[in-house]
Amino acid sequence: MLKLSNINSFYGEVQVLRDVNLEVKQGEIVTVIGANAAGKSTMISCISKTVTSFTGEIEFEGSRIDSLRPDQVVERGLIQVPEGRLLFPKLTVRENLELGAFSKRSRNSRKERLEYVYSILPKMKERANQMAGSLSGGEAQMCANKKRGNHDTPDRAERQAVSETGRPRICH
Repeated sequence: MLKLSNINSFYGEVQVLRDVNLEVKQGEIVTVIGANAAGKSTMISCISKTVTSFTGEIEFEGSRIDSLRPDQVVERGLIQVPEGRLLFPKLTVRENLELGAFSKRSRNSRKERLEYVYSILPKMKERANQMAGSLSGGEAQMCANKKRGNHDTPDRAERQAVSETGRPRICH
């Protein structure tokens, strides 16, 4: 599903990642653990192409993505959901979720995707007109996860490795 081969990344003259290899197969959960400044975030940023100073190969669902632009990586369905609320607190839950449908593919089916999110996260439907800044921590994380994944097709959304409680689970 996701494969990194010989990833090397630099910030100027400083090498942050050296020959990183990682493979995540369908249904697996992989945790990257390390000290501060060990390169965990850099590795994720290489995958999502927000860091471009790297060498090596990255494959997603059998296709190379290391030469794609970040928006093209997102169009393929690979998204990064950082920790924290990452919501616009003065917008409603619905407005935040709609912002997640920013790709060309998503804009055409925004209403359908929003209804899908509401079907799997009924709490977000209950809170649709509530200001996002007033959500609890868990609710805010649910909203942020689906905001980032609102461009996904239902089968991709079901593979996201974050449940409604924010705890990891195996996804198929």
